[in-house]
Amino acid sequence: MILKHRYEPVELKIMRSLNVRMNLAAKDENYYLNLEKGYEGERKFDEWIKSFSDDYLVLNDLLLEYNNTLFQIDSLMISSNKISLFEVKNYEGDFFIEADRWYSISKTEIKNPLLQLQRNESLFRRLLQELGFAFPIEAYLIFVNPEFQLYQTPLNLPIIFPSQLNRLMDKIKKKPSRLKDVHSKLAKQLLSLHLKEPPYNRLPEYHFDQLEKGIACPLCHRFYHHLTKTTLLCTSCGGSEEYPVAVLRNVEEFKLLYPNGKITINHIYKWCSLIKDKRTIRKVLSNHFKLIRQGKSSHYVKND
Repeated sequence: MILKHRYEPVELKIMRSLNVRMNLAAKDENYYLNLEKGYEGERKFDEWIKSFSDDYLVLNDLLLEYNNTLFQIDSLMISSNKISLFEVKNYEGDFFIEADRWYSISKTEIKNPLLQLQRNESLFRRLLQELGFAFPIEAYLIFVNPEFQLYQTPLNLPIIFPSQLNRLMDKIKKKPSRLKDVHSKLAKQLLSLHLKEPPYNRLPEYHFDQLEKGIACPLCHRFYHHLTKTTLLCTSCGGSEEYPVAVLRNVEEFKLLYPNGKITINHIYKWCSLIKDKRTIRKVLSNHFKLIRQGKSSHYVKND
């Protein structure tokens, strides 16, 4: 049973929007692509873990704190006899290990993901003890991309490759899981300790005037350039969207990038750009938001 689902990270949504609306520096673009790839890998893993029965409690994307130290667990599964921690990676290409260091095939050293797994396991174990629970913990580093290859891998490492996922499932299910109140109690405590997303310290600086205006297609993330009387048409992927849906989506994007910005007809008119009639913007906002009249600073807020 999945008690905590995984949702698209806010940081990823912001970076995706910025990638469409500005020219990101190479390091920022690389960071964005890594966020996309990481989330894609976690979603693949979620499909796999769905197949476990209700005799297992699953909590995804937990942000916890122990001794003033934050740590994030991609997925955690509680069974009657143990807790399984999963660190999920969506690496692609050829890598190798040499003297406990990890390298790409071009001999560029990368971060050792096992160190992150070990850190999370250690912090979680101490947190568990502080909460008064004494369950055994097994931690796994999961690679989900079939195009990933790791050479010179020692046999004793807690690494699971895509071809080994079914065997891991069989191993976990080998001992029947019969949950009791203590397992539900632990899950509820962990949920209560989950923190909101941390500050997004790696976002590039951006300003309203420098961002490209328009409405991006939700399928291919490229700007619409063609419209009919009622519909926006994407010439890149063939997708289409009715005006109200597209405008509301753009309002949400505006609020995501500018949480303190006010929703006004002028702001959203400029932000959407492609829609040339302000009356269309006014109609959509009036139908879905409440108008706060304050003279020239009148603005819209979400309906209660």
